[in-house]
Amino acid sequence: MPLALPFTSLMALYWQTGMMVVEAQTVVAIRTMGMMGVLTPHPLENQRMVAEKGVAFAQAAHAATTAAMQGKRPDEVAAAALKPIRRRTRVNAARLTRAAKRSKA
Repeated sequence: MPLALPFTSLMALYWQTGMMVVEAQTVVAIRTMGMMGVLTPHPLENQRMVAEKGVAFAQAAHAATTAAMQGKRPDEVAAAALKPIRRRTRVNAARLTRAAKRSKA
């Protein structure tokens, strides 16, 4: 018997994933402009860019493992894994967008 997942849970997961992708592309674009000299990035931005990934993925793996061990549905496990990554992309996109606006002014 196939596992039936609630439609609203899947839509929420799709939405969160889509938002994470948009935010990640924003972050990549702004950081690339900083590396090209179009914007003036924070001096430690490149170090932050590398260092934060390990932490975010470790948090995602921990959250997914915890959810799976609790017997959550696959969509809930995926949502738990996405949450720390989405938090990071949302914060970075907002921070870098504010910095880019100040840099251009």
